[in-house]
Amino acid sequence: MAKPTHRFFCADCGAEYSKWQGQCDGCRSWNRISEVAQSRLTGGYAGAAGGTAELVTLDQISVSEAVRIGTGIGELDRVLGGGLVPGSAIVLGGHPGAGKSTLVLQALGNLARQHPVLYVTGEESLQQVAMRAQRLGVAGDQLKLLAETRVEAVIDCCLRHRPRVLVIDSIQVMQLAELQSAPGSVGQVRESAARLTRFAKESDTILLLVGHVTKEGHLAGPKVLEHMIDCSLMLEGSSDSRFRILRGQKNRFGAVNELGVFAMVEHGLREVKNPSAIFLSGRREPAAGTLVTALWEGTRPLLVELQALVDQNHHGQPRRLAVGTDLNRLALLLAILHRHGGLFLGDQDVFVNVVGGVKVDETSADLALVLALVSSFRNRPLPQDLLVFGEVGLAGEIRPVPSGLERLQEAAKHGFTRAIVPSANAPRQPIAGMTVTAVERVADALESF
Repeated sequence: MAKPTHRFFCADCGAEYSKWQGQCDGCRSWNRISEVAQSRLTGGYAGAAGGTAELVTLDQISVSEAVRIGTGIGELDRVLGGGLVPGSAIVLGGHPGAGKSTLVLQALGNLARQHPVLYVTGEESLQQVAMRAQRLGVAGDQLKLLAETRVEAVIDCCLRHRPRVLVIDSIQVMQLAELQSAPGSVGQVRESAARLTRFAKESDTILLLVGHVTKEGHLAGPKVLEHMIDCSLMLEGSSDSRFRILRGQKNRFGAVNELGVFAMVEHGLREVKNPSAIFLSGRREPAAGTLVTALWEGTRPLLVELQALVDQNHHGQPRRLAVGTDLNRLALLLAILHRHGGLFLGDQDVFVNVVGGVKVDETSADLALVLALVSSFRNRPLPQDLLVFGEVGLAGEIRPVPSGLERLQEAAKHGFTRAIVPSANAPRQPIAGMTVTAVERVADALESF
């Protein structure tokens, strides 16, 4: 057995160093560099699929579409880009209790009917997995299970049985015998994932790794783990909510930031075909500070409800709180509203919430958030059939957003009759049943209602 070489890696950005130091030069974080015993047997991570490498020209490479394998769950296939790609490595992360194991077991139940699959459990016993499968109604005559935490034993089992799909639950409990560090450490997670990924590439096996997340919401383990895999999925949702959101953070075979919505029911996760209707179902009567905007998630529009509350401050230090959106973006919009809208909110408490647990990452919700703040400050409810989207610039201009027509069509399908959009996103042909108001500046949007 080759003697391991010791290297130092940053757990946040994956930067490599020859010796330990307190601060990372790449991401500037402190005390995140750990010693890793890297085995010489690994030879690489997600690189070539074994054998001797040969030079080829670009025109010799086949560009035919890879044959995808459907999981039988439409929302999961959507986030994956159409299904599972043979030889790919996928990481499914999420908080404890989010439903990672439930989703994986439901997908394996469908895949086991046509393909050989292997479910490796390192955290739960075989009896616990069987009890969950019985509750979910998953047929167990074709699904093979293995209770093991050693990577070498898992690979030996795969060489004997040749599964088409291999699931590791979870990667944080797997370990290599040649490394002396404890399971879950940076070295073990890195090397175990590398060994399993290389096996998947060489054998054309679909590898699905289940991973935990840290308190900050990031995937536990070194950042290098995201570079080794082909697809990274995150299952979001709190324990007090029945809805779970599956978001694609990295995908070499599909759209990034694609979103799938599931509902947690008694018999597992049930896919939600029309998520916009779910997020808008709680709207009762017009309320000040409430407004609907249209986001673009992956390949489809999504209607979400924004809530803003502006209240008088009584403690001398105004509070700023944003749930589901960036707090720095909120501070920027408040400054724009003061400079170009003539509305000063510096002495007011400002609270912003995105209904349904959706996280707003794009800037298309800027204009809707500004109007919601003004509506709450003036205590003037906005119409329930009003849709607003658009990016707000520092000069007070309203910038266009991608796929504006598709957003309007999605809103019209759900009964919205009025919309305020950037001038560049105004439709050339009128949309049946909808009146569209095009604006160019923040002042124009404030005058429109």
